[in-house]
Amino acid sequence: MSLEGRSRSPANGSMAGKTVVMTGATSGLGAVAAETLAGRGARLVIVARNRERAENTLARLRALNPDARHTAHYADLSRLSEMKRVAAAIAAAEPVVDVLANNAGAVFGSSAVTEDGLERTFAINHMAYFVVTLGLRESLAAAKGARVVSTASAAHRGQRLDAADLQSLRSFNGLSAYGRSKLYNILFTRALARRWQRDGITANSFHPGFVATRFGDESGGWLAPVVRAAKLFAISPAKGARTLVFLASAPEAAGVTGRYFIQSKLAMPTKAASDDGAADTLWSASAALSGLPE
Repeated sequence: MSLEGRSRSPANGSMAGKTVVMTGATSGLGAVAAETLAGRGARLVIVARNRERAENTLARLRALNPDARHTAHYADLSRLSEMKRVAAAIAAAEPVVDVLANNAGAVFGSSAVTEDGLERTFAINHMAYFVVTLGLRESLAAAKGARVVSTASAAHRGQRLDAADLQSLRSFNGLSAYGRSKLYNILFTRALARRWQRDGITANSFHPGFVATRFGDESGGWLAPVVRAAKLFAISPAKGARTLVFLASAPEAAGVTGRYFIQSKLAMPTKAASDDGAADTLWSASAALSGLPE
């Protein structure tokens, strides 16, 4: 039976004894996914910026799975030095990582450049995925079947990689910059799947749907009220989390790599998001910007 046609019981995908590293786990669909995986037996290692929200998240995780040693690491994922530091700290503490869920993301109404000279949407939504993932390679390889799951979006549609303006610095538009960063999530996933397949690591991305979360609340300018109004028609975080949980835990997702999912089913991204040449260009540029080897 095809992957698209298989039934998916909530009982599928026990995570007993598994270690899951997740960014963006303190609110929204990330919080729901973390709690669901903890309820299935996983130990969560979360990356957060806000300590109060992280402690509240850890309390919920411990209530669901009190035998697991859930932990939090703190970092500002808009800064390259913080991305590298937190990845190194997790790698040192976690010799084996079974799942890495790249889920933190943001949208902004105006452009801002970080201390590294990176446009902040590009830094948070793409470079953090790239740097943290590469920093955890050895721990993921040690799991013998690890999964990397990256939250992308259907917002990638209509976008393309422009190597001359990779970060949307020439003419910034918040929604376009966000959509382009989601295109990069899919391209990064394709490149990662090809490069790391020999290590037994799978990599997949997904569109969660438009979810009613804290996302966009601090975007600023004209964009914030637009996002708030749109959330009246959004789906719940529980629905948005389902595909992340599926890709992280479902037996039928094991061995599937380099693909894009919607509602726990294989889906086709755009032609621009299926371009392996563009994926390689993005990978090389990201390595150069981060100072990491290709």
